[in-house]
Amino acid sequence: MTPSFPAALKQTDFKLPGLVKFYRGKVRDMYFFENKIAAVATDRISAFDHILPSPIPSKGRVLNQMAAWFLESCSDIVPIWLEDVPDPNVSAGKKCRPVKIEMVVRGYLAGHAWRLYKDGHRSICGVGMPEGMVQSERFPEPIITPSTKADEGHDEDISREAILSSDLVDEETYLKMEEITFKLFQRGQSMAEKRGLVLVDTKYEFGLDQNGVLTLIDEVHTPDSSRYFIAEEYEHRLKKGLPQKHLSKEFVREWLMENGFQGRPGDAMPFMSDDVVAEIRDKYIDLYERMTGRLFKETPSDDIEKRVETNLLNWCRKGNP
Repeated sequence: MTPSFPAALKQTDFKLPGLVKFYRGKVRDMYFFENKIAAVATDRISAFDHILPSPIPSKGRVLNQMAAWFLESCSDIVPIWLEDVPDPNVSAGKKCRPVKIEMVVRGYLAGHAWRLYKDGHRSICGVGMPEGMVQSERFPEPIITPSTKADEGHDEDISREAILSSDLVDEETYLKMEEITFKLFQRGQSMAEKRGLVLVDTKYEFGLDQNGVLTLIDEVHTPDSSRYFIAEEYEHRLKKGLPQKHLSKEFVREWLMENGFQGRPGDAMPFMSDDVVAEIRDKYIDLYERMTGRLFKETPSDDIEKRVETNLLNWCRKGNP
């Protein structure tokens, strides 16, 4: 039986009053105004720096709602860019000048850090990693492993020392970013624990608003930007040397790798059947419900693009841009 889906939002190209610039990212369409920005979370999905051929219906809405929920939960720690959610697929708020550094914070030896470790490296971004660790083991304390935020291509690891000797950001601002990063990660871990999850690693991005105030931008603690383990199985799997069960976008990458695609030259993008699309969609909805404790509800729309445009126009007419 062929799965049935609601309409998918593949892309937008709206002519909005006061629009200064439009930018289409891998999964979000960005509308820039003089002092504001509106981000449309489409149903496009990417992995290995490639956009997959089929959109995942409801994915944009799931991630947009989750990102807004997590951002608001951190607003007592640091000012956030988000001011409004004028549509289930849209977040809008202050336009900030991005700091060209991603603050990657790791509580466990996993992902990129583990790949370096098993190859014999004992430091990452100038931060030492203890001898004798095993995959998925908890670090004695969380570590920050920054990366440069590339406009194009891949981000690259960078050390704290290199940042402080560069012109990427001034020392006072960077040290404040470090302090806030640890506080945000502690908040994220606490929230995850209440949902039976372990926040393994994540990233935060910062910008300066029109008044030069350090502001949290982009999204936080979502499965597209974070890695989570299942708490109740963590210790058992660690002791047995078994791979951890996780909640993250990693399941999409795993499906691609199983089908011979890692974004390398010559790799052919695999066909995405309706069943594959349905499985990915169901996992994103499960992530939303598990992380927020809220039931996901569809927003029926015969023309989702028209709905988003109407809600964005109403937002503009309120004098927001």
